[in-house]
Amino acid sequence: MKVEHALPAPGRLEEAGRLSASPIERVRDLWRMLRRSKLGLIGLAIITILVVLAIIGPAIAPYDPNDLDVRQRSLPPSISHPFGTDDRGRDVLSRVLYGARVSLQVAAIAVSISATLGVLLGAVSGYFGGWVDELIMRFTDVLFAFPGILLAIAIMGVLGPSVTNAMIALGIVYTPIFARITRASVLVIRSEVFVEAAQTSGAGAPRVVVRHVMPNVVAPIIVETTLSLAFAILAEAALSFLGLGTPPPAPSWGRMLSEGRNYIQDAPWMGFFPGLAIVLSVIGFNFLGDGLRDALDPRLKGVFDTSRDRG
Repeated sequence: MKVEHALPAPGRLEEAGRLSASPIERVRDLWRMLRRSKLGLIGLAIITILVVLAIIGPAIAPYDPNDLDVRQRSLPPSISHPFGTDDRGRDVLSRVLYGARVSLQVAAIAVSISATLGVLLGAVSGYFGGWVDELIMRFTDVLFAFPGILLAIAIMGVLGPSVTNAMIALGIVYTPIFARITRASVLVIRSEVFVEAAQTSGAGAPRVVVRHVMPNVVAPIIVETTLSLAFAILAEAALSFLGLGTPPPAPSWGRMLSEGRNYIQDAPWMGFFPGLAIVLSVIGFNFLGDGLRDALDPRLKGVFDTSRDRG
């Protein structure tokens, strides 16, 4: 009997015997479970559309996003300019399409950084325990002591405003969330029979963690990734709104909101369309996260509620 294939509890991503399944089979299982969630499918559709638009945006944008034309300033939506123009005569639709690439890229890389660091710290903390756990958890407590956006602003103040520094700042801000979620899952898994059997057989700690522990904690990590992407988009928009993110004239949704705030009465479309893009992306990622949570493990409801305090 292969005890390492046993699962700690029902409802995990892999059912009995699925740890040996190929990646393609696991993706098929995940898709089959996700199809049961209407919200998850809606969220996936929204995110897919936004990602496709971000990829092909430069090819379908009707104008260069930085072309200035003072004769076309603050024009309302029309056939030639579906989203209107801004105070400098730039086409808003083109800037929204180009801005999608910037905003989504910043969010994706920032969450990748935080997930990598957080999962590593959480796995080490939960598996080894003792003073290692105490040290890592106190470090996360220090980061949690600051509101997320204020911590990001402080980091940006040290590093300076740029897209790269925004990714680093947001990556640091969301690292404690992944660390705590991973640690909580590892604490449960490490006492299971198949982990103890692997330890007894002489397998080293890295092998045990990679082959026997981590495959059973991917569910909460995947869900938290989608939810963190939503909040990272909001945070990037906030940083750009404050002039700490994407430098001009490069378009990003947050910077477009900042540029349109002084024209909310005379040219409301300047801020409406980038704001709508932000709202749709956040809704999409949240819907997808809820769908994945319900598909992977309904018992995960409530696990992520406390992590949202980082906003």
